[in-house]
Amino acid sequence: MATMREETDSLGVVEVASDKLWGAQTQRSLEHFNIGHDLIPREMITAYATLKKAAAIANYAGKRLDAQRYKLIVTVCDEILVGQHADMFPLHVWMTGSGTQFNMNVNEVISNRCCQLAGTPLGSHAPVHPNDHVNMAQSSNDTFPSAMCIAATVNVKERLIPAVVALRDAIDKNAKAWDDIVKIGRTHMQDATPLTLGQEWSGYEGMLSDDLERIEAAIQGVYRLALGGTAVGTGINSVPGFGEAAAGQIAELTGLPFVSAPNKFAVQGAHDALVQLSGTLRTLAVSLYKIANDIRLMSCGPRAGFAELQIPENEPGSSIMPGKVNPTQCEALAMVAVQAMANDVAVGFSGAGGYLEMNVYKPIMIYNITHSITIMTDSCTNFRKFLIEGTKPNLKKIKEYVERSLMLVTALSPVIGYDKASKIAHYAMDNDLTLKAAALKLGFVTEAEFDLVVDPAKMVRPYVATGTVSPELHQQLAVSR
Repeated sequence: MATMREETDSLGVVEVASDKLWGAQTQRSLEHFNIGHDLIPREMITAYATLKKAAAIANYAGKRLDAQRYKLIVTVCDEILVGQHADMFPLHVWMTGSGTQFNMNVNEVISNRCCQLAGTPLGSHAPVHPNDHVNMAQSSNDTFPSAMCIAATVNVKERLIPAVVALRDAIDKNAKAWDDIVKIGRTHMQDATPLTLGQEWSGYEGMLSDDLERIEAAIQGVYRLALGGTAVGTGINSVPGFGEAAAGQIAELTGLPFVSAPNKFAVQGAHDALVQLSGTLRTLAVSLYKIANDIRLMSCGPRAGFAELQIPENEPGSSIMPGKVNPTQCEALAMVAVQAMANDVAVGFSGAGGYLEMNVYKPIMIYNITHSITIMTDSCTNFRKFLIEGTKPNLKKIKEYVERSLMLVTALSPVIGYDKASKIAHYAMDNDLTLKAAALKLGFVTEAEFDLVVDPAKMVRPYVATGTVSPELHQQLAVSR
């Protein structure tokens, strides 16, 4: 049996295991909100440690915090920032909507660790009190949304964006390498006019480049921190300039341009910047879903499908069918995209749920945002390493599709007219002929004229065949029209 000690808060005495650094309010939360297995995102631990360190620096500079307490708080924050005491933050997502208990979890851990360093008993609140000193000039109502912004932005900048950039660049490398491989395009899932495999993949590169621009634009609003607004945005219990000083320290500690929000009522009563960021993450998820499913289609086969792409054989695909290989990386990325889209729905509803001076859906918002960032970061990395970088074009199959395509007839349309070109396509289909055989059979062009006009390599760029055929054909066309 673990030995216990007594901790106190404004409601009285609570027993806490002697080997734990948290205090009474954390223990109450563990007992009253033991819902599910979802813990407050680990990103919030480092975000809060950054925030508490910055607040201590600002309060010390403002002569509200003495040197001993300042040094102790900063020392413990630095310990947390390098990964120490991670198991002292056990609270679940499904708690008070303000996140107060997690803020107090951080305050209590810092206070008790300061007690250890100072040689005083745990729970003594001396020399560092969790509310009076660690939480000085702060409220859960301004620190939790600020920590949300720090956690989301740092992880977007340090993890998600590099992963998406690496995926984008790997796709672009293939696009450039495959720029001269002519294939059949598809619209409505049916054969269409030619393009190159490189052009097709350049679309994926362009989508991700656009997504990166959207993400960078979205995080501009997330740099604006509520810190300094305290309870309702007025800044009560903080001195003038505290918010700006603390935000400046956060910017220095993270290397990111965090600032004090000019209107604290806006960023405490609502969290619209985080809603916008989540929506942008959803857009990235939509792009990833499309890319994954396109590659899944182009690689289907290997003998009874499109089979235009040969994907890496990472693992056996079936427990019953020997030799089967499945597009598992596409499936994983698609599932991640679906989850990220679903996460955004939760964030949107939560963002809309703020009442008066405070939104009470904070934990679920940051839980879903960090979840999306994490799973999309990891899946982009895996998709690049285990699929994109090892995928190869099936040149034989691609050439076969080009040679058999009926939609190459589109190039004849400016020369002989849409109706005659359509007749060639239908005649070829109905009689199982090539386009060329059908065109010659119907007598609409000569063999030399067909070969001159119907050139797939020309059709992947802006191309009109008028003027490339004989004057006689043009005269016939003029008469027929």
